[in-house]
Amino acid sequence: MKRLFNIKLLFLAFMSIGIAMSSCKQDYYMDGGVHNPNYDGTILQFLKSRPELFDTLVKIIDMSEYASLLNDPNAKITFFAPTNQSIVKSMGVLNRQLYSNGHDTLLDVRQVSPAVWNKYLARYIFNDKYLLKDFPQIDTNNMLAYPGQGYLSIKGDPINIGTFYNDVITRNNAGVEQIVKYAGYRQIVVAYSNPVATSDIQPVNGAVHVLQFQKHSFGFSSFDFATDAINYGFTY
Repeated sequence: MKRLFNIKLLFLAFMSIGIAMSSCKQDYYMDGGVHNPNYDGTILQFLKSRPELFDTLVKIIDMSEYASLLNDPNAKITFFAPTNQSIVKSMGVLNRQLYSNGHDTLLDVRQVSPAVWNKYLARYIFNDKYLLKDFPQIDTNNMLAYPGQGYLSIKGDPINIGTFYNDVITRNNAGVEQIVKYAGYRQIVVAYSNPVATSDIQPVNGAVHVLQFQKHSFGFSSFDFATDAINYGFTY
């Protein structure tokens, strides 16, 4: 079990294109083979098992009101997990704002008020277990036909979530390329522009979908996060 997750999430860390695990008929693929997505532990235990991806996130969770929920084996939730890099990006925006206002910069996420982490972590947690197959299709180029769906996070934040169906390029007998719409791999997209890199990890208390760090900043808005962090106050 642990070896399978090492393969999947190390691939995510170095390549960040684990989206290829999804396909039209199966949701969890890697290197052409179907892998068992189940993790024998809670969501929080899973995150702690991957410190190279989530050790900063775990620090934040431990400061927040959600640690017990994410570690409750009887819960049934969906968690969209931001990686360390996503948090670093938002902390970088915060530090630039502090520096421009003549303040010292922050060296540790624990210097930010827990109230801020509570507010923004809530946007990643949803009641009930949702896998890739449960989210309706979204096409950001054709939202009238495929709009995804609005979901309320655990604190009532409205978040659009959908599954993006990629196209496939084929060649006919004459060697001419043809595009087959929506026939390629499938990928969860959160809030219209935040793709999931690894989906359908299934701890005992729900589902984890790991957000692609290149296209995601913690809080879904680095500026809003930084503004709140300053307004709520911080420690040195």
